[in-house]
Amino acid sequence: GVTLAAYAIPVSLAYATLAGLPPQYGIYGYLIGGLFYAMLGTGKQLAVGPTSAISMLIGVTLAGLAEGDVQRWVDLASLSALLFAGMSVMAYFLRLSSIINFISETVLVGFKAGAAILIGLTQLPKLFGVPGGGETFLSRLAALITQLPDTKLAVLIFGIVAIAFMVAGNKLLPGKPVAIFVVVVSVLVISFTPLGSMGFKTVGIIPAGLPDFRMPYLSSENIIDDIMNILPLAFACFLLAYIESVSAAKTLAQKNGYEIDPGQELLALGVANLATSLGQGYPVSGGLSQSAVNDKAGAKTPISLVIASVAIGICLLFLTGLLKNLPTVILAAIVLVAIKGLVDIKEMKRMFKVNRFDFIIAMTALIAVIVFGILKGVLIAALFSLTLIIRAVSSPHIAF
Repeated sequence: GVTLAAYAIPVSLAYATLAGLPPQYGIYGYLIGGLFYAMLGTGKQLAVGPTSAISMLIGVTLAGLAEGDVQRWVDLASLSALLFAGMSVMAYFLRLSSIINFISETVLVGFKAGAAILIGLTQLPKLFGVPGGGETFLSRLAALITQLPDTKLAVLIFGIVAIAFMVAGNKLLPGKPVAIFVVVVSVLVISFTPLGSMGFKTVGIIPAGLPDFRMPYLSSENIIDDIMNILPLAFACFLLAYIESVSAAKTLAQKNGYEIDPGQELLALGVANLATSLGQGYPVSGGLSQSAVNDKAGAKTPISLVIASVAIGICLLFLTGLLKNLPTVILAAIVLVAIKGLVDIKEMKRMFKVNRFDFIIAMTALIAVIVFGILKGVLIAALFSLTLIIRAVSSPHIAF
C-alpha cells in the first residue's frame, strides 16, 4: 500500500496538470477512488486512480467550456465523474457488462497509441522549457517547432536525465516507485543548488488538507446546458475506464489464479467515481501500470488500496509544503515515461503479419484520435467496433 502511494503521488500530480487542474485534484482521485473501489471491486490487485488518457480527455474537452475559470473547470470535471457514476450504476442494474465487446482489443491498441502521441506532444513544450500552444495536433506541433530556438538547455538536460533514470529504474527495479525518488532528488536540487535560478517552472504551493466533500457547484441558469455539454465526455470516460479497468483486472486475475465479476466492476467503478466527484476529483479508472506496481509490491487483497489512501491522506495533511519546488519538467518526464506503455509496437507488428484487416482497424483508431482529438476518437472507435460487430453477425460463416 505504501509503495502504491509512493507511485501514485507523483503520477497523479502529473496527470492533474494534463487535465488542466491544480495538482492536488489528481491526488484526490487516488485518495478517494481507491478507498471506495476497495469496498466493492472484485480485482484484488487493481489500483484505481486518474489515468493519462482520461486526464487528457478532461483537459482538452473542458478547455473550451471552462473559459479559463479554475473553479468552473474543477466543478465541470467533478460533474463528469458524477455523470460517469450514474451511467456505471445504471449499466450495473441493466446488466450491460457485455458493453466491453463494443470496443475490440484491436481498436484499443490503435486508440492507446494515438492517445500516447497526443499526450506526448502536450508534454514536450515543458521538457524544452517553452510555452507551447495550439489546440489541434498540427497546431501544437507547429508551435513547438517555431519555439525550439528558445529552448532552455538546463531544463531540457534535467528532463532527459530524469527520463533516463526512470526508464532504467523501471527495468532494474520493476514494481518499485522510482518516480518518487526522482521527485525527491529534483526538489532538493532546485531548492539547494544554483539550478533553481535557471528558469525552472515549479508546481508552487499545494494546499494542505483533505478535500471538502460537496456536490459540484453549477449555476442554476446553465445547469441543463452544462449537463448536455459534459454527457459525451462522461460517456467516453465511462467506456474507456470500464474497458481499461476490466482488461487490467482480468490480466492480473489470470496471473494470480482467480476470476473477476465484470458486472460487479460496473458497480465498484460507479461508486468510486461518485465518491471522487463529491470529493472534487475527476473520473478515475483502474489502469495496468499502477495495478502492476501494486501487484509487484506484493498486494494480495484490496486492503493495499486502503493503506495507500491512508498514506496519501497523511501526505496531504502534513507533507504538501515539501513539493512547492518540484519542477514542472519532472511532471512532464513522469507522463512521458508512463505513456511509453500505451504504444504496443510488438502487437502492431503481429497484426500486420497475421491479420492485415485488424492492422487497418488499429491504424484507423490511431489516426482518428490524432486528427479528431481523444473524445471524438474514442466515440469513432466505438462506432467502428460496433459496425464490425454488426458486419460479423450479419454474415456468419455457414458450412455445408
